[in-house]
Amino acid sequence: MRKLNEECGVFGIYANTPVDAAHEVYLGLYALQHRGQESVGISVCDDGVMRHRKGAGLVHEVFDEDELQKLGTGNIAIGHVRYSTTGGADMNNIQPLVVRHIKGNMSLAHNGNLTNSAQLRRKFELNGAIFHGTSDTEAIAYAIVAARLKCGSTEEAVEAAMNEIKGAYSCVLMTATKLIAFRDPNGFRPLVLGKTENGYIAASESCAIESIGGTVLRDVRPGEIAVIGEDGINSITTHCGRPQTMCVFEYIYFARPDSLLEGEPVQNWRTNAGRMLAKHSPADADIVIGVPDSGIDAALGYSAESGIPYATGFVKNRYIGRSFIQPKQSDRRDAVRIKLNAVSSVVSGKRVIMVDDSIVRGTTSARIVGLLKSAGAKEVHVRISSPPFRFPCWFGTDIDSQENLIACRYDNTEDIARAIGADSLAYLPVRDAQSLTKCGTCTGCFTGDYPIDVSGCGEKNKFEEKIHK
Repeated sequence: MRKLNEECGVFGIYANTPVDAAHEVYLGLYALQHRGQESVGISVCDDGVMRHRKGAGLVHEVFDEDELQKLGTGNIAIGHVRYSTTGGADMNNIQPLVVRHIKGNMSLAHNGNLTNSAQLRRKFELNGAIFHGTSDTEAIAYAIVAARLKCGSTEEAVEAAMNEIKGAYSCVLMTATKLIAFRDPNGFRPLVLGKTENGYIAASESCAIESIGGTVLRDVRPGEIAVIGEDGINSITTHCGRPQTMCVFEYIYFARPDSLLEGEPVQNWRTNAGRMLAKHSPADADIVIGVPDSGIDAALGYSAESGIPYATGFVKNRYIGRSFIQPKQSDRRDAVRIKLNAVSSVVSGKRVIMVDDSIVRGTTSARIVGLLKSAGAKEVHVRISSPPFRFPCWFGTDIDSQENLIACRYDNTEDIARAIGADSLAYLPVRDAQSLTKCGTCTGCFTGDYPIDVSGCGEKNKFEEKIHK
């Protein structure tokens, strides 16, 4: 199976007068750091002149005060945080992309994964296009530029390009005079609009808007093109109307608990998932603990519903990133090794219910269960606030190949429980995960039932293949 592309965070700001836009984007990206820890970039527009800087690393590692000063002031700016899977860590893939074409300058940042990227690349390459990286974002940029040559404005070009690009995309695009936020017709990935005293914001999550003192306005509608300029926000809705299928994993894991997704608090979703787990999968135990951070709210919900006391069973090292989105398996193992410590005084001699958000490959879960057993836990009953992963995701979540998914390697939950060293294991049923949101969700990674055609997926980039096989 082809390795999947990135889960990322995008941020854009439009100000009515020149401001320290780079610094504002820096703060916004800091709030979105959980969405990508491999690279970061910022582009600033100063009266049509675009300056950009980007590099590998965390936001604060790439941008110090000197680097931000070099970007200067401007009234529009966009930024991007990224992580990639194996094979995608190419400096040319760091966003935002800056494109200089015959009708002007443009900068683009993208969260998601196209399902027809290979076909689009081939089409443009046959027409003489030269691709510098391997990300889907270049294909989106080429589609917009090609349409712009025939259209009267960039927003019209985006509208035309959306007829060609398929899959998941939440994008911010900067021109000399406008900030454009647009989202795929299924709304796979989040994108939110906000307001400041001096202008407007578009961001992957509401927490980033609030982090710079902005007010959350609303979500960009699936299929909407929100054009932000001197006259405010104007919408193009010709691609709206398709049933929404937001990635349910945004609620389970990716989004920050203080964010709103389609107007719903992520924290509430996770707490209610824990409550449902307690109803459907009870266990005789002394305490409930959550795996930091995204398992804690579900654990609190499980405790509240079951009446079993909640306890802090782990101490987390706050100076290491999320183990799930480390690009290499060896990195993930090292991260888990130093990320968590079990609190022996809390778990020793106890029957423990351990709530976590997911099990993907099983190596991390086995390690965490082992920590509890080594700390003296009498029993460890694992409860997972998502269904089991059985299928690839083609829309931007790093779900491993099926041969590596633990739910595909074993026939039942009892076998999986034994494999990770747990005394019992239960997952949140798919129907319950779907029932917790007001909007429709994509659960293809659990069921194999995808909301759009994915038959064109899986083609490996020819520049990532060896000549001799």
